[in-house]
Amino acid sequence: MKIGIIPLISAIVSFIFGITVLDQYFARRQSFQLLWTIGLFMYGISAFTEFYTETYGLHLIMFRLWYLFGAICVAAFLGQGTVYLLVKRRTAHILMAIVVVISVYSAFRLFTASINLGTATRLTDKIIVPTDVGILTGLMNVYGTVTLVGGALFSAWIFWRKHILPHRVQSNVLIAVGALLPAIGGSLLRLGTARGAPFYILELSGVIIIFIGFLRTREVFGFFRFPLIHGFAPVKDIDTKAK
Repeated sequence: MKIGIIPLISAIVSFIFGITVLDQYFARRQSFQLLWTIGLFMYGISAFTEFYTETYGLHLIMFRLWYLFGAICVAAFLGQGTVYLLVKRRTAHILMAIVVVISVYSAFRLFTASINLGTATRLTDKIIVPTDVGILTGLMNVYGTVTLVGGALFSAWIFWRKHILPHRVQSNVLIAVGALLPAIGGSLLRLGTARGAPFYILELSGVIIIFIGFLRTREVFGFFRFPLIHGFAPVKDIDTKAK
């Protein structure tokens, strides 16, 4: 099996997952659902650039897209979705503004700076990016991992302590574990290990486990329905038509 098939599967799972959450956003119009949708589509785009590079070779545009969406934005946007779910809206808005500013600035720097691919043959090889972008990458990943993993574990602890909804304890633990796997992969990547297949496997395992956790926590997102079968109609409109 060619190594590129692993990130291709990750991309497919991410897009299916993202469409499912997008449907839940259309049903309930909650901010955290929209942020998770954006984060999952970013995850899918990042994984697709890995597949493309493994199949057709490394190109600078693919590296820039991969680094922006995968290395910088994914964790932060998914984590920001959890922030909207757990903290006061005013605080969430302030943190969202910071995440957007950092994302836009990083995109500008990545797409205007001169980046030398050197002898690299795949995205996970050592490629030097501007120092300020590297620093912001670390901050965004720490923020995203802490909010996503921490938020899931906090929710699991609350349900466990109250002895209610045991499936929600399981779902949040799964989400936390799934979020940790690509974070571990990214850390190992920065240390010069887990390049190629090991990183792709951690990335794929992470999104699959998070998806399973999501399917176990459907009441947080509203009712579960076949994605987009009702178009853009919110739940109240569907209920009204049914009556």
